Amino acid sequence: MSKLVLTAFLGVASLVPALCGAAPIELAGITEPFHDVTLGLANPGIIRQQFFHEGELAKKGDVILELDTRLEELEVTRRKAVMEQDKTVLDSTREVFQNTKSVSKQDLSKAQAEYDVARAEYAIAEQQLADRRLVAPFAGYITEIQLHPGAACAPYQPLVRLVDTSRCYFIGHIDGVAAARLKLDEPVKIQVAGGQTVSAKICFISPVVDAASGLARIKAVFDNPNDAIRPGLAATLVVE
Repeated sequence: MSKLVLTAFLGVASLVPALCGAAPIELAGITEPFHDVTLGLANPGIIRQQFFHEGELAKKGDVILELDTRLEELEVTRRKAVMEQDKTVLDSTREVFQNTKSVSKQDLSKAQAEYDVARAEYAIAEQQLADRRLVAPFAGYITEIQLHPGAACAPYQPLVRLVDTSRCYFIGHIDGVAAARLKLDEPVKIQVAGGQTVSAKICFISPVVDAASGLARIKAVFDNPNDAIRPGLAATLVVE
C-alpha cells in the first residue's frame, strides 16, 4: 500500500468514531470551590474578638468575629427583666379574672398586650446582639481575614472569606453543537492538573450559546474528600 493510500485510509478511519457520534468529548476548564463567599456585618462597630485564624476550618454556625456587644448585652438583660415582670402581671391578672372576676376583661387584655410587646422587644434586643457576631453560614476554610480586633468596620464591609472545598465545580465552555450531546446528571471524568482523576456529574448546561464565540457554559460537580484537589487548578472534562 502506497504512503498516499495509507494516509487516506488512516484519515477515513479517524473519522469513523466522529461520524458514529461516539467520539469522546474533552473540554478544558477550571476547578472552583462549591461555596466561596466574602462575609460582612450589617452593623458598624469595633471588632472585639477573633475566634479563628486564616487556614482554619469553621463549622456551620461558628462565630468567626464579634463586634463590641456591651450595650446590646445590657439591653437584652433590661428587656428580659421587663418581659418577666409583665409575664408575672399577666399571670396574676388572668388568675384573678378567672377566679374572682374582680378585674375586667379589658384589664386582662391590656396586661396581655403589654406582655406581648415586651416579648417582642426582648426578641429584637436578642437579634440586635446576634447581628454583631459574624457567623459561618456553612462549613469551610477561612482563607482571608481583612480586619482584626481593635479595628473599626463599616456596614457590609468585607471582613472574612470563607471557602467550602468539600465539593468542587468544573467550569468550562463547550461548542454549542457538541453541547446537545450532553445531559444533566450525566457521569463524566475530571482530569485535574497534577494527574488526579475524579468522577463527577454534569449539573448545569447553559440553555443559550454565546453569539460571539459559539460556546455554551457547562458545570460539573464532584466530591473532594480530604481536600485532595485544590480549587483553582486547570482541569479537563472527559465524556466517553
